[in-house]
Amino acid sequence: MAHLRRSALAAAIALSTALAAPAMGAPTTGEHTGGAVSPAGAQRPLRQAERLDRAPVAVATPDGVHLSWRSLGTDPGSLAFRVYRDGERITRAPLRGATNLLDPEGGVDSTYVVTVVGHGPERPVTREFGVWSEPYLDIPLEKPAGGATPDGEEYGYVASDAGVGDLDGDGSYELVMLWNPTNAQDNSRAGHTGPVYVDALELDGTRLWRADLGRNIRAGAHYTQLVVYDLDGDGRSEVMTKTADGTLDGQGEVIGDPDADHRNADGYVLDGPEYLTAFEGATGAAIDTVDYVPARGDLAEWGDDYGNRADRFLAGVAHLDGERPSAVFSRGYYTRTVVAAWDLADGELRQRWVFDSDEAGEQYEGQGNHNLSVADVDGDHRDEIVFGSMTIDDDGSVLYSTGLGHGDAMHVSDLDPRRDGLEVFAVHESMETSGDRGATFRDAATGEVLWSIPATTDTGRGAAGDIDPRYAGAEAWAVGGEASWDSPEGFLMSADGTRIGDAIPAANFLTWWDGDLLREITDHDFDDEEGAGVPTVSEWDWESREEVELLRDEEVRTNNHTKGNPVLQADLLGDWREELVFRHEDSTALRLYTTTDLTDHRIHTLMHDPVYRLGVAWQNVAYNQPPHTGFYLGVGMAPPPRPAIDPVG
Repeated sequence: MAHLRRSALAAAIALSTALAAPAMGAPTTGEHTGGAVSPAGAQRPLRQAERLDRAPVAVATPDGVHLSWRSLGTDPGSLAFRVYRDGERITRAPLRGATNLLDPEGGVDSTYVVTVVGHGPERPVTREFGVWSEPYLDIPLEKPAGGATPDGEEYGYVASDAGVGDLDGDGSYELVMLWNPTNAQDNSRAGHTGPVYVDALELDGTRLWRADLGRNIRAGAHYTQLVVYDLDGDGRSEVMTKTADGTLDGQGEVIGDPDADHRNADGYVLDGPEYLTAFEGATGAAIDTVDYVPARGDLAEWGDDYGNRADRFLAGVAHLDGERPSAVFSRGYYTRTVVAAWDLADGELRQRWVFDSDEAGEQYEGQGNHNLSVADVDGDHRDEIVFGSMTIDDDGSVLYSTGLGHGDAMHVSDLDPRRDGLEVFAVHESMETSGDRGATFRDAATGEVLWSIPATTDTGRGAAGDIDPRYAGAEAWAVGGEASWDSPEGFLMSADGTRIGDAIPAANFLTWWDGDLLREITDHDFDDEEGAGVPTVSEWDWESREEVELLRDEEVRTNNHTKGNPVLQADLLGDWREELVFRHEDSTALRLYTTTDLTDHRIHTLMHDPVYRLGVAWQNVAYNQPPHTGFYLGVGMAPPPRPAIDPVG
């Protein structure tokens, strides 16, 4: 093996200014299949994106050390890598395939460096990194102190959903996590709650800041939605969420009236001002605060008189001009629906547009889900908001509405690669509205329903992903008929609408976990008394039609009761496979899992795919859904298109 003296390698690392592997040049005409050229031959606009480092990770296994690192969306296809252990090169030839390897001679005391070759002199693209002794990293937390409500009910805190962004501009990710009190409530239920806290964390557990949303923000899945994204293009992510009188930013500065208490006797907050605040990601300091749009107004306009449906909020990020991101916040989806888009520029939040079903037409009422998705569905290089059963165009007008009504789950991706464009698989709650269709598979650009699953009752769960290699594209599944939402029997469908079978896997989360291109099933063993579950990752055995467990951890728990989702799922470290973050049972730490399976597939980091990255941004919203790519990722896939992105920072 070739040998590079440790002193020379260390000097190269210290002197290198390319640790984050900057872009090798913007995509050009014809450079990659599915690259940056529109069908008409015009250059596609480049989207603002994160300038990421290689995020290397090494884990000790019984067979040696498993290493992986990022391939970036800006990498030339000819870029190759070398790996050094303790200063000695361990790769005989440059690695031109998958960005992972198994080092049989490595151990927990080894240190590694990855370099690039083939574009100028060999140079390091990682700092020296060590080896995890387990396939996970425990991230210590500082749990907030509990308290008591005005009714005398005591409460504690549970680590809840999180977003992710590069808060300090160093090319690596930090977490932004919600702390929910143990007395958090669904909107339909009365009761005071403790305040919600927001923590910004390094992956070693260092807390950058904590914001206290205060007593005038009620705790529950539908009230606080986090947006974590670089909105102003300075290379550092901001944090946006709904605030109120008495909110304390990450520097302890108060927003609004610190003495105001707008809670009523039932614990609802149905009076007083409502705000939207952008926080600086690195410090938590409030950048700008504006009135939340829309104001609650007359509660009856939203479907009831006690605040259940008026306080249903969603949020996300969309590149509405094709280049810069805008934050999107909404209110209502059972009846009246209002969606507002905001830009952050020069330290100010500026309203881009507002969609209001009161103005657009009553036919657009009641079409929203407990979640949303964002993608360029019509091929104009600008994003649309897939708002449940309707889709809002980049200018705030309605692209189309299916009229299928409200639902709990939705998946948007290139689910059928034999068709042009993207598809939407969604489940539906009202059989009267949906026409006794429990789930539909539709064209994302036009809303045309391509096939459906019949039902006679609310279909609360559904999922779509490639889990069976015998059928082209992604499979989709949901319960049907009169079965309950958690039934293991239902409709397992191929992408073309063929019914494959009646046995179905769980339909909470899907994860790219092992080395193949099929997606795994992430779920939990739910404990009704505890209100959480032990997480599991399983593969679907398509021959025996059952789940085969790959991972189970009794020390950690899932979130959101029956929803059973992780704190966060995203491609955070290493190659294109996804990481899973769960909370310890006592919420004293988070546990970040990474895979140790080898893969033969080289795919750029999913965080440089626009649809996937925006999916991670909205993942924490209300009824969490897994992120999907904007290209087909599964058995028989074509080479993924090179994303038309412009990393900033």
